[in-house]
Amino acid sequence: MIRRLAAAGLLALTLGGCAAVSSGPGVGGTKERPTPTPTPATAGRPAPSTEERSPEPRAPAKPTDEDVTDRVVAVVNNDAITLGELQEAINAYRSQTRQETPVSNDFVQQVLTKMIDNRLQVQEAEREKITVDEAEVEEELAERIKKLGVPNREEFDRLLTAQGLTAETIKKRVRDEIRVARVINRKVRLRISVTEIEINKYLDANRQKLETGLAYHARHILVVPEGVPPDAAWEAARIKAEMLRAQLLQGTDFAELARQHSRDASGRDGGDLGTLKRGELAQDIEAQILSLEPGTISKPYRSSLGYHIFRLESKETLEGEALARAKAQIREILFREKYDARLDAWLKEIKQRAVIEVRL
Repeated sequence: MIRRLAAAGLLALTLGGCAAVSSGPGVGGTKERPTPTPTPATAGRPAPSTEERSPEPRAPAKPTDEDVTDRVVAVVNNDAITLGELQEAINAYRSQTRQETPVSNDFVQQVLTKMIDNRLQVQEAEREKITVDEAEVEEELAERIKKLGVPNREEFDRLLTAQGLTAETIKKRVRDEIRVARVINRKVRLRISVTEIEINKYLDANRQKLETGLAYHARHILVVPEGVPPDAAWEAARIKAEMLRAQLLQGTDFAELARQHSRDASGRDGGDLGTLKRGELAQDIEAQILSLEPGTISKPYRSSLGYHIFRLESKETLEGEALARAKAQIREILFREKYDARLDAWLKEIKQRAVIEVRL
């Protein structure tokens, strides 16, 4: 949090200067001084001198930094957002994301829009009479201080003071965040449900994608065509692969044949390809392997390298624990989709009944 609250002085001055130029009536602009009215001449007395009639004009007072930061940039149901608050939010975001690029007008508007949304949510929490006691605030604040790695509360307060903030300001923010989380929970989260029918429908439509992370274990023998002419070499490789498969079907040890005949690098390991995740091998090769049942041997498959013989040792499927994990993942995906849609609808609803004036 301390990093997020780190001030960017030059940025604040730049924004303050821009705001001072564009400020209008009622936003903290300097009022125009009235022009003095000349004193009329009376009988028997000469008219006042020019110096008496027209005092030397004074330079208009320059707005102070406090005047600038207190200027109102938006009003949300009679709740004001000041330029200082906007600057602080921008600085916090830039510090948190380590953003060093210049601030654009679009970016400032986006930050202000987020602040308006947040202010509306705080007001809804007030409307719902959601309260947070002091003990809850202190507990949450202590947890955040711990995550920051700040050794104690005194050091945290000292860092806040260095940023021109107070503990009460931070506690108010924490309280508002907790209240907003609770009103969103009441208005959005608790009104969402994901049914088993929806999960199964998503599973059927996305089964191949969900199986991508599942593992399998296989062995492999590669018979490479050798000699000329090429046609004769490929035919000889095919015949040899068929013979090897016949031996395997009769019970010959796969690892032993792989060591003797496979020209693949896995041959020295008995043709063991190890445990693979779906998607690691070429699509056509993987399709041949995964079409097998555990313990079965494939027919010779021709690729650009030669003839392949595969034995599937084991494979994970969307059953049992894997299916339960997939369904939990689907539930989370569908819940997030519904949550985002309902949150957007709720924000639009409270915006429509709100009175919002943007003065930036």
